[in-house]
Amino acid sequence: MFKIPDPQATGAAVFFAGVKSACTSVFFLVLFGTYIGMGALAHDFGFSSWWLALSSVLVWAAPAQVIIISSLGTGASLIEAAVAVSLSAIRLMPMVVTLLPLLRDEKTRTRDLLLPVHFTSVSMWVESLRMLPLLPRGQRIAFCNGLSTGYMGTAVVSGFAGFYLAAGLPDLYAGTLLFITPMSFLISTVRNARLMVDRLALVLGLVLGPVLAANHVGLDIMWTGIVGGTVAYGVHRLREAMR
Repeated sequence: MFKIPDPQATGAAVFFAGVKSACTSVFFLVLFGTYIGMGALAHDFGFSSWWLALSSVLVWAAPAQVIIISSLGTGASLIEAAVAVSLSAIRLMPMVVTLLPLLRDEKTRTRDLLLPVHFTSVSMWVESLRMLPLLPRGQRIAFCNGLSTGYMGTAVVSGFAGFYLAAGLPDLYAGTLLFITPMSFLISTVRNARLMVDRLALVLGLVLGPVLAANHVGLDIMWTGIVGGTVAYGVHRLREAMR
């Protein structure tokens, strides 16, 4: 159960409250399993455990890390890998846009937001939307940084574990572990979808995504988001106008 920090707590206390929340969250188990699979993947493609740890800190997105490991491991150039990772990171922009209004106020400095923006990931975003509204606005950045540090530390440690367990880890098991993150995101999204527009966008995404992928449409994830989100928003505006 999430415990709200004392309103008079110091920044350090709020930060460690965020770390504690990360370590007691369901996403702790999700990241632990995911990055064991990531460690096994890095091992199989010939990357070192320290390379994986550094990429976890700098890239901080499991799908993007899968892309960079698989692309560089199969001989792609750095530029090709960078473009592919950048395109995959576009999906994080809406998360940042929805998160920033919860973090900033008229006194917030831009430099204070750089770390939370870098830390933005599926796990951090879902938990932040749930917990940040319960906190005083002055504590939110410190709590968010602590939450993300806890998640990132989990990823780094479990990545090392997966790397050294890779010799005995079946390929099917490693692949299954990597699938935990998207499934947990889907379940969390279903849980948090309270408005009609959210539910409609979710259903449209689940329908359009497989259809576009089956027809080999390029950038299928991007088009799924654009088309599904636009239609859901249009239906929402029409519904509000009719009221």
